[in-house]
Amino acid sequence: MSDVQPQRPVLRVVRGNPSPDEVAALVVVLAAASGDGAPAPAAPTSQWAASGRPRLPHAAGRGAWRASALPG
Repeated sequence: MSDVQPQRPVLRVVRGNPSPDEVAALVVVLAAASGDGAPAPAAPTSQWAASGRPRLPHAAGRGAWRASALPG
């Protein structure tokens, strides 16, 4: 015989007769609520798309368009 002992049920219905769909919905909610609590890491934001990046004023004139793309 095997030495495996039966495990206690994690979820037990004590009253009523839930449908398999209702039990499945409850399991999904409990599984989602039992997460580690840490929010998902945010995707890195490109410095070109960041609205708070510093914008250096460039003088208008010859070569200004090229200087506007150079790092400050």
